[in-house]
Amino acid sequence: MGKDTFYRDTFILTISNLAMGILRFMFSIILSRQLGPEGVGLYGLIMPIYDLFTCLVCGGLVAALSKETSAYYGTNHFNNLNKSVSITFAFTLLWSTAITIIIFLVSPLISNYIIRDSRSLYSLWIICPALIFIALSSVYKGYFYGVSEVITPSVIDILEKAVRMALMVGVISYFAFKDIKSTVAATYFSFTIGEIISFIFLYIFFKRSKRKFIPTREKSENRAQLLFNVLVVALPLAVNGFLSTAIHSVSTLLVPLRLMSAGFDHVAALELIGKFSGMALAIVFFPIVIVSSMSTVLIPDISKSITQKDFVNVEARISEVVKMCFLLGVSTLLVCYLVPDSLGKLFFNRSDLGAFIKNAAISAPFLYAGACSYGILNGLGKQKVILINSIITSLIQLVLIFILIGIPSINIMGYGIAMAASALIGLVMNLYEISKVVTLRFSLGEFLIMSFLTVLIVIAVNILNSIIPNTLFLIKNIIIISIGFSLFIISTFLVRKSS
Repeated sequence: MGKDTFYRDTFILTISNLAMGILRFMFSIILSRQLGPEGVGLYGLIMPIYDLFTCLVCGGLVAALSKETSAYYGTNHFNNLNKSVSITFAFTLLWSTAITIIIFLVSPLISNYIIRDSRSLYSLWIICPALIFIALSSVYKGYFYGVSEVITPSVIDILEKAVRMALMVGVISYFAFKDIKSTVAATYFSFTIGEIISFIFLYIFFKRSKRKFIPTREKSENRAQLLFNVLVVALPLAVNGFLSTAIHSVSTLLVPLRLMSAGFDHVAALELIGKFSGMALAIVFFPIVIVSSMSTVLIPDISKSITQKDFVNVEARISEVVKMCFLLGVSTLLVCYLVPDSLGKLFFNRSDLGAFIKNAAISAPFLYAGACSYGILNGLGKQKVILINSIITSLIQLVLIFILIGIPSINIMGYGIAMAASALIGLVMNLYEISKVVTLRFSLGEFLIMSFLTVLIVIAVNILNSIIPNTLFLIKNIIIISIGFSLFIISTFLVRKSS
C-alpha cells in the first residue's frame, strides 16, 4: 500500500470516526442533560463492563484478520483470503454465543457485587445480544480494512451511530422515563439495536465485495491452519485487551469507593465521576478519532509493506505517525488548558468543568502518541510486547488511582494525574521497543520549529481571548479552537514534507 493510499484511507476513516465522534459527543450532551451528573456516573460504571465483555468475545479480531487478509490480498492469494474470513466467522459465532449465555446468567451477580448498584441489571441483560453481533461485525470489519475498502465499514458505522442516537432519544422521549435505571437501560437498548443493524449491512456489502476475489486453482492452506493464523495474532491482543480493560474496569469501579473514603457520599461521588469521565474526558478525547483512524489503517499498511520488503516506507511511515499523533495531543492540551471554562460552557452548558478539563488534558500528548504506538507494535508483530506494556501501565494507573483519589485534597483529580503518568511511561516503553526494530527519525530542527509554533499559538489564543468580547461567545470559541488546532495542521504538513 503506497503512501497516498495510506493517507487517503486514513482521511476517509477519520471523516467516518469524526462523524461518529460528533454523534457520540451529542449523545454525551443529551445524556448529561437527561440524567445529570449522577446518571452519567452510573452509565459510566456500566460501560467498562460492556467493554470488558466486548474484549472477551472479539478482542484483537479486527486487527488480526485485517493483518492476515492484507497479506493475502497483497499477494493475490484469494483462496486463503476467503477461507480465512469464513472459518473465522464460524468460530466467532460459536464462541460469542457461548460467552453471551454465561454473561446473561451471571449478570445479577455482576450488578450487585461488582458494580454494586442494582439499577444496572436491566442494562447488563439488554447488552447481551449486542455482544454476538459486535463480534460477528468485527470479522467483516477486519476483512474490509485488510482489502483497503475502508469506506464501507466507515459509512455503516456512521449509520449505526445515527440510528442509535435517534432511537435512544425517541425511546426516552416517548416513554418519558423519570428514573435513572430506565433511561440508562433505554440507552443500552439503542446500543443493541444499532449493532444488529450494523451487522446486517456489513453482511450485505461483504457478499458483494467478495465476488471480486474469484477463487483460483492454487493450493490453499486448510481451514484449521488459517484459523490458527488468525487466532495466533488475535489471542495475545485479546488477552492484552481483556486484562487491560479488566484493570481499567477495576480502576473505574474503584473510583467511587476511593471518593467515598475521601469523605464524599455515593451520590456526590457519582456526580464527580460524571463531570470528569462523562463530560471533561469527552471533550479531551474527542480529537483522538484521528489517532484511531491512523492506527486502524496503519496495521495492514505496515503488514503489507513488510511482506513486500519495503522497509524504507515502514520507517518513514512510523516516524510520521508518531510525530503527528503527539502534535495532535499537544494541540488538544493547548486548547483545553487555555480556555477550559469556555469549553465546558460551550458543549455542556456548565460553568463547573474548567478544572476537570485542565486536569484531564495533561495526558493528551502522551495518550495520543501512546495509542498510535500500540498500533505500530501490532503491525510489527509485537503482540507479546503490547501485552506486557499494557499490563504494566494499567497496573501503574490502578495503584495511582487508589493512592491519589483517596486523598481528600486531590480526590477525582487523581484520576487525571494517574492517566498522565501511566500514559507517559507506556509511551516511553513502546518507543523503546519500536526503536529496536526500526529507526525513528526525529530532528532537532523539527523540534525547534514546532516549539516556536506552539509559543506563537499560545500568544495568539491569549490575545484573542482577551480582545474578543464574550457577547460573541460562539464565534470567539470557534476561532480560538481553530487556531489551537492549526498547530496540528501546520505541523502535519511540515512532517510530511520533511519525510
